[in-house]
Amino acid sequence: MTDSIRRHTRAIPASIWVLGFVSLLMDVSSEMIHALFPVYLVTVLGASALTVGVIEGVAEATASITKVFSGALSDWLGKRKVLAALGYGLAAFTKPVFPLAQSIGWLFAARFVDRIGKGIRGAPRDALIADIAPPELRGASFGLRQSLDTVGAFIGPLLAIALMALTGDDYTFVFWIAVIPAFLSFGLIATLVREPERSPARRKVRAPLSRAELGRMGPTFWLVVGVAAVFALARFSEAFLILRAVSVGLPPAFAPAVMVVMNVVYALAAYPAGILSDRVDRFGVLTVGLTLLVAADLVLGLTGTIAGVAIGVALWGLHMGLTQGLLATLIADSAPAELRGTAFGVFNLAGGVAALAASVIAGGLWEAIGPAATFLAGAVFTAIALAGLLAVRSRLAQSANRLHGQEKANR
Repeated sequence: MTDSIRRHTRAIPASIWVLGFVSLLMDVSSEMIHALFPVYLVTVLGASALTVGVIEGVAEATASITKVFSGALSDWLGKRKVLAALGYGLAAFTKPVFPLAQSIGWLFAARFVDRIGKGIRGAPRDALIADIAPPELRGASFGLRQSLDTVGAFIGPLLAIALMALTGDDYTFVFWIAVIPAFLSFGLIATLVREPERSPARRKVRAPLSRAELGRMGPTFWLVVGVAAVFALARFSEAFLILRAVSVGLPPAFAPAVMVVMNVVYALAAYPAGILSDRVDRFGVLTVGLTLLVAADLVLGLTGTIAGVAIGVALWGLHMGLTQGLLATLIADSAPAELRGTAFGVFNLAGGVAALAASVIAGGLWEAIGPAATFLAGAVFTAIALAGLLAVRSRLAQSANRLHGQEKANR
């Protein structure tokens, strides 16, 4: 497997690597702020928990909705990079507002615009990766970007913790430092990413969100989206992992360690999982990932110790590594090339809505019955998604083979 990783690493196009480091740097910046943002709102500006919830809910919903329209626009334009760069640029230029803001209103606006930037860049960036990556390296390419993105997701909070300790809890200083990687991220995508020329054989899309164009996605794509949505119902907010750890005795001061453990395992697994999915059946890897989520839910639901929670959190991170990049790969496999932006937008919207519902359900079960009910319900939803995955398997394999043949003929 080590030799295979080396070969794939050398073969992956340079622009894929750049996009991976673009994601890493922006995640470092965003997570430095987001790790402190709720505490800053409550302890410094005197916001209520309800205010924090409203800000976060509106921000994430905005990102999910924006992805649909940005993805469709990239299909209509026939260009991906300009929208992806716009999204990263908007997020970068918003970052200085966080250290400068003196009111909740300004911070709400900054968080809102930051998430608009995330929504603008998400679907076009994923479609751009699918356009750049050779079909035989598509899984590795998505896995690499996901892995580098996740590295940023655990470096950011660790850096925030270290800077807070060194500066005596100087939030403003930490927020200013977070500005630096954001602008580096924007600079990389603006100058070093090369978008491939649009093939003359590729059909021009006039109305990506019309019924006719959505119908061109085909039943396989919609089945994949359905399975992913059910899967998202099982994969509720990682905040519940932190709550579970605290409920069995982990001191609140060490709560960030939960996310560090999860993201380290996630980052280590995502790239090898992508490479493996290029060499063997993608569904085999995804099936293992879903099975690991069932195991994680069972461990987290039934354990009563910190060690047990640590095992459950590690299993959760491993399932993320084996599924998140691969789900994006399956969307690229099943959607027509000229509609990939719209496809990723629809996929992200369905997943975002399902994830929001999942967190509401998880919270309700936690309050009404207890932590065990939350995780055991997650195991049930995962089992349902696994059954749906088996139903899709043969159809998607046929569709992927046909699309790969068309792509090779067009290159």
